[in-house]
Amino acid sequence: MSFTGRLQKIRELRREKSKPLLDGLGEWLRAQQAEALPKSPAGQAIAYTLNNWAALNRYLDDGGLAIDNNLAERTIRPVAVGRKNWLFAGSDRGGRTAAVLLSFTQTCKHLGLDPFAYLRDVLTRIASHPMKNLSELLPDNYRNQNS
Repeated sequence: MSFTGRLQKIRELRREKSKPLLDGLGEWLRAQQAEALPKSPAGQAIAYTLNNWAALNRYLDDGGLAIDNNLAERTIRPVAVGRKNWLFAGSDRGGRTAAVLLSFTQTCKHLGLDPFAYLRDVLTRIASHPMKNLSELLPDNYRNQNS
């Protein structure tokens, strides 16, 4: 099955299995909102959820979206943990360079690539690679070409 086909299948399953559950939750929240005091913690939580209802349901329309942000949280964790260590990166340019390298490193890890091997290979090829095809050297395209 193609990648697009898998995403379509996930979308169909979500609409079949998850949509009825979310619809029920939405009805329950609206019923509870009528009972809860607006300034109470429960009332504020219900209002927050209902105000973000469209975003909460967005994953039903796209099989490529995750229901949570765990991947993003895990990806930025090394940056958050090391923030004080990198407080003095030497300069603004050094900070930007560190951010780019961390982005490439985390993307490689997410894609199952060895970041060191990827960077070593790309850095040896980039000087002779056609400028118009530089996107081929981005981690996702690189993985597809070298797998």
